[in-house]
Amino acid sequence: MNIIIRTDASISIGTGHVMRCLTLADELKRGNAAVRFICREEEGNLIGTIEEQGYKVYRLPRSIDIETDKELTGAIIKDLPTRPDWLIIDHYDIDLSWESHIRKLVTKIMIIDDLADRQHDCDLLLNQNYSLSKDPYNGLLPEKCVRLLGPEYTLLRPQFLEVRKNLRKRTGELKRILIFMGGSDPDNENCKVLKAIQMLDKPDISIDVIIGQSNPHRDEVKSMATRMPNAACHLHLDNMAELMSEVDLSIGAGGTTTWERCSIGLPAIVSVIAENQYASAVSVDRYGAIINMGYSNLLSSEDYTEAIKGLDKLQLDTMSQKGMALVDAEGSMRVAGKILHADIGEKCRG
Repeated sequence: MNIIIRTDASISIGTGHVMRCLTLADELKRGNAAVRFICREEEGNLIGTIEEQGYKVYRLPRSIDIETDKELTGAIIKDLPTRPDWLIIDHYDIDLSWESHIRKLVTKIMIIDDLADRQHDCDLLLNQNYSLSKDPYNGLLPEKCVRLLGPEYTLLRPQFLEVRKNLRKRTGELKRILIFMGGSDPDNENCKVLKAIQMLDKPDISIDVIIGQSNPHRDEVKSMATRMPNAACHLHLDNMAELMSEVDLSIGAGGTTTWERCSIGLPAIVSVIAENQYASAVSVDRYGAIINMGYSNLLSSEDYTEAIKGLDKLQLDTMSQKGMALVDAEGSMRVAGKILHADIGEKCRG
């Protein structure tokens, strides 16, 4: 099976789209699919990371408009030696008009989305967010499009399932905090949270800070962390699940990391650093698996300090149990199965 993935990363977009597509690509490759990517060369792109994982990447110029993107992507697909069985798209700027133009060049189209704010021409749609709405895509998709909705389809790396099988029992004690504000963190929430923990004045709490690959403030974060006792910085972390299993609380951004934390029962204080994270953060907070602080640009270090002070053992334990009940870490296998076992000659029935 031949599969093309169209997605991007940049300082402004973040890294989440590419990282979850890489997770899906790895699962598809384990099912003997041939997977290639099409990405723009934006500042903060992860093209090198994709290539290091063994995938061919066809490059688009940076800062092109969506019409040019459509034409150039079509030209790349036309020149492929074999017609793609699937085109998988994870991109907020792409909608019905782009997809309909490419439709004749591929057999099937899959959309990965979080917003439910535009129409699509696709055979399969994935939205892994926990939503209070039963089906937010009414009127936005073709009638026969298969919908994969909810955290049971979360695209998580295999390491989370493996760590989940051997989790230590959480005691509710708060001795170690993990900070991860996403792959880019353009507004430097990391330093804001580090200051918040300084203000706690609890030297017995150790701190781990993950600095994303596209973070433009990495030197400032590292400098601040090195001046704090019991603080460690992590770059290009491969064992995210293992580290998450060892800490007692995470302070971080919404997005894909929400589902990683939930899958291994890591309680979290979450701030919204991008508009697409808001609805899901509200829903998961109401469910009880996280504490949603709202938009990060409205928060101060003092707000984070007070949120940490307000936690008790019961609340930490409740978040942990709720998170594990919400996400079982087997979503990548479910989604790959839908793709690999679809009848290419027919509409995908699910």
